Amino acid sequence: MLRICSLFALNLSLSFGAASAGAQTVSGVVRVIDGDTFDLGGTRIRLHGIDALEARQTCETEGGQPWACGDWTTREVRDRYQGEQAQCEELDRDRYGRIVARCRIDGVDVGQALVQGGLAFAYRKYSMDYDLDEKAAFVAGRGIHGFKTVSPARYRVTRRSGAEPERPEGSCQIKGNISAKGTKIYHMPGQSFYSRTRISSQNGERWFCSEAEARGAGWRRAQR
Repeated sequence: MLRICSLFALNLSLSFGAASAGAQTVSGVVRVIDGDTFDLGGTRIRLHGIDALEARQTCETEGGQPWACGDWTTREVRDRYQGEQAQCEELDRDRYGRIVARCRIDGVDVGQALVQGGLAFAYRKYSMDYDLDEKAAFVAGRGIHGFKTVSPARYRVTRRSGAEPERPEGSCQIKGNISAKGTKIYHMPGQSFYSRTRISSQNGERWFCSEAEARGAGWRRAQR
């Protein structure tokens, strides 16, 4: 009986050892790809448990002005971590083959720090590790929580479906359409073709919160 128990314990130990051997720790200098993705020495790392805004996402200020919060988030993360030495513990692999990892810099959990600072959402679909951190950041109005926005997950769904992408409630009602010839034309509420114009994010079309924003992005106003 004792021998059987010993053999069972040995097999169990070997099983756990094999599972541990499958994971890896990646160390290296950080190159920031976006708000939740790093490169470490050529290895692509997706930060565990967080979801940052997509680069093209926009938010809206309390005054109804558009704000390129997705781009801002990436720049903030880059300012904080670009060139830093990180240690990342592999936890999983995503469908793109990227390592999903918990990364630390100077002993600090990077994902947790980003959520606490309002630079990313807790990715509750995969982990509840940072749930309370996001709630605290929301209550304090830190980072992106001080503005009107939609979650990155919701933004991606509308972008993939080709449906009219979600936009912050308020004044972002200008439709940036691209014609069959590639001409970028924006339509204002009340214009002749506004109601029948559909926005396809897959084709690069988008919503604008002001005419100045639309013109600055290369669109011109529809003639009627």
